[in-house]
Amino acid sequence: MYILFQFSVFFFIFLPQILTLVLSPSQISEIHKKLVESKKIAVCTHYNPDGDAIGASLALRSYFTTQGFEVICVIPNNMPEFYQWMPGAETILNAQKSFKEAKKVLQDADILFLVDMSAEHRSGVDLENILLTTSAYKILIDHHPNPTAQCAVVYSITNTTSTCENVHRFLDEITDQPFLNQEIATCIYTGIITDTGSLSFACNNAETYSLLAELMKTGIDGEEIHREIYDNYSESRIRLLGITLNKLKVFPHLGTSYMYVTQEEMKINYFKDGDTEGFVNYGISLKGIIFTAFFIERDKRIRISFRSKGDFDVNKFAQTYFQGGGHRNAAASYHYDTLENTIKRFEEIIQTHPELNHKK
Repeated sequence: MYILFQFSVFFFIFLPQILTLVLSPSQISEIHKKLVESKKIAVCTHYNPDGDAIGASLALRSYFTTQGFEVICVIPNNMPEFYQWMPGAETILNAQKSFKEAKKVLQDADILFLVDMSAEHRSGVDLENILLTTSAYKILIDHHPNPTAQCAVVYSITNTTSTCENVHRFLDEITDQPFLNQEIATCIYTGIITDTGSLSFACNNAETYSLLAELMKTGIDGEEIHREIYDNYSESRIRLLGITLNKLKVFPHLGTSYMYVTQEEMKINYFKDGDTEGFVNYGISLKGIIFTAFFIERDKRIRISFRSKGDFDVNKFAQTYFQGGGHRNAAASYHYDTLENTIKRFEEIIQTHPELNHKK
């Protein structure tokens, strides 16, 4: 079934912030052996999947489908409507809607890819135990710091734009044959632009732009992809954004801002999954602001998104104060308290946090 490739041999790539060495010759041989022995591949990503998670999943699906495998992508819950145009999106299995089927896919898989999540718990409470106990050969492809997922192969490089970029690197290592086609390129391009705010952060790497050029050569339409994602919002999303922006609070002397949205506001504006994606970026777009937070009220918990500019490390901030994590300039966490108490705690923290306090 699987085409026997002449593998390229890579021992080390000396890049800063690499968490693991790239694939050794023995790892490549082991992956090839597993592929020869396998028929079914499953791909699973994190709860509330974003463009990078969906793009990475569908890129892997597209590639391995061309190699003759049965490939099914599983997402824990709904994905935003503005990603449903992506090639292969109609085949994605939503565990929230079809849990028994999703469970069977994950349990029956010969190979299971975990993408864009550093640990199994990021798939949510319903899927975490399934991912931990499956007998499938597990491969993690990610770009978050300090992965803890229990996988045979951990392919995690942090100084890339996205998991999609790492998917490209992974596929490039396991074969020396051309593998990019327009469908795969569309998926990878989507992940890169959405995880960098349309190339506005976490993208100062020449290799990224070389890859983008390679993707464009397949014939993808970057302008159309941008329109599908960013010019395809619902009226309810825009109205909810207006409400949220009206509550923007700014602390100029701390270089900090925050916004929030309540459950009631989401309800009366017909909230759908993905409607608040990107809202946090408005808070960091202000002159003089280096740090922002966005609070979303959920059932019994508050979702917090953090963004920063420059050297302010929101990954460290989220870990220290809210048991969250992510990247230096983009992180998130959940806080199990009321919205009022969570915001009050945040305001108290920023008044004494040393990296913000020096701006006074």
